[in-house]
Amino acid sequence: MRITRIHCLSVRIPLRPERRMISSLGQHIVSDYPLVRVETDAGIDGVGEATVSPLWSGETVWGTQAIIERIFAPLLVGADPTDIVEIDRRMDAAAEGNWFAKAAIEMACWDISGKEAGKPVYALLDGLVRPREIKCRFSMGAYPPERVRNTVPDLIARGFHTIKVKVGQSIEKDVERVALVRELIGPDRDIVIDANCGYSPKDAIEAARQMEAYNVGLFEQPTPRDDYEGIAEVRKNVSMPVMADDMVFTFNQARECLRHNAVDVISIYPGKCGGIRKCRNIAAMAAEQGVACSIGSNLELDIATAAMCHLVVGTPNMQVERVPGDILGPVYHEASVAKNPLSIKGPIVTTPDQPGLGVEVDWGVVETLAIA
Repeated sequence: MRITRIHCLSVRIPLRPERRMISSLGQHIVSDYPLVRVETDAGIDGVGEATVSPLWSGETVWGTQAIIERIFAPLLVGADPTDIVEIDRRMDAAAEGNWFAKAAIEMACWDISGKEAGKPVYALLDGLVRPREIKCRFSMGAYPPERVRNTVPDLIARGFHTIKVKVGQSIEKDVERVALVRELIGPDRDIVIDANCGYSPKDAIEAARQMEAYNVGLFEQPTPRDDYEGIAEVRKNVSMPVMADDMVFTFNQARECLRHNAVDVISIYPGKCGGIRKCRNIAAMAAEQGVACSIGSNLELDIATAAMCHLVVGTPNMQVERVPGDILGPVYHEASVAKNPLSIKGPIVTTPDQPGLGVEVDWGVVETLAIA
């Protein structure tokens, strides 16, 4: 089987008003994402998705579509889509970075591989190492108090046990927000915080100390990217476990976190890390050092969310039972591109068990959502 064509079509889908994200990186109000279709001479197509964000990964919808169609596609036509190592090798040799663009093509190739084998993608990994039903945390933006009061009761009613609170702007307002969430959810549910690189090491330590009274269970990405010494210093001086996310796109970056003894958990997911295979390499390395991995989110649509699910249930060191992740992107959006949207009920997302990723794209809907 050989690749005959790679086509990219980008969509624009607003977030539901009540789910619009606010963090130290700014606001996420609308998602402009390229979708990829990889066609083969066997009549088996695969789909992928690039959840790009200029402020986060540096990739834009226009640049991603261009590099997929003008750089990667010519190199990959004629390649075996089931040879994921070779697909990755060709893309890495052609361009540095562009992790979400590479991941979109790679997940389409996993989709093809599963369809050819008649198996879900997780069966091509380590098989089901945990249930297909994954319990997630809810990622809540850095909302003002009134919006927090309006949001949290609904999350409790829908069964969420863990709420991630965005922080990293003003220590005073961040502490106030965390205190309010604790008041609203009571003592038996969990809070984690995510600064998205928003604090200096000194401020992160101070913020963590002020939040200790509210029983925060995890501090995600407290300090800026590339500051391995800084995040290590935070870990040494706070009582809560520390997670790296925004600073771990690559295997080498994960290795630096481990070398500096800087983290308790590493957040990985296919888009950020350049694909499922590369995520698994990081997870395996972290496991050797006794460090857990979990899954983060860039507010994906159904395609990339399905890829995340397969990674989680098919990879031993994705310890979501102990450190819940974010795999709820579709419920943040006003529209779906799938004919068979993922089953997401409250905090539970169910991994598809159909061959491939298990998502059938409605290309008619995609056409109506396409960016000119």
